[in-house]
Amino acid sequence: MTGQDGKSSGPERPAEKDASLESRLKSLDAGLKRATNQTEAEIRRESTSSDSSGIGQAMRLSTEFVAGIIVGGGLGWAVDRWLGTAPFGMIVLLMLGFGAGVMNVVRAAGLMKSRTDDKSGAQN
Repeated sequence: MTGQDGKSSGPERPAEKDASLESRLKSLDAGLKRATNQTEAEIRRESTSSDSSGIGQAMRLSTEFVAGIIVGGGLGWAVDRWLGTAPFGMIVLLMLGFGAGVMNVVRAAGLMKSRTDDKSGAQN
């Protein structure tokens, strides 16, 4: 006699239980081996590419920092030449360029949340 789920409602014999359990165990073992092999392959791929990506990340961060300082200094020099305010434009805009460079590095390194992230977090 079968129940609603299609399985027999009578007691299973111990040999059938053991065979069923053994087949499920083999299936689980095979799946676990596949997942482990995939994970190991991903780890190997990441470790070989992480060296070059680390250098690339360092170059990007240093370039963004230096670019902020150069742009601030260049704008300060231009403002000083245009308005005739000898060192003050250069000093102020160089400091602003330094601050912008630091902020760009922090943002690029992922240490600072953007305002859109803050707004979406506040809505939840």
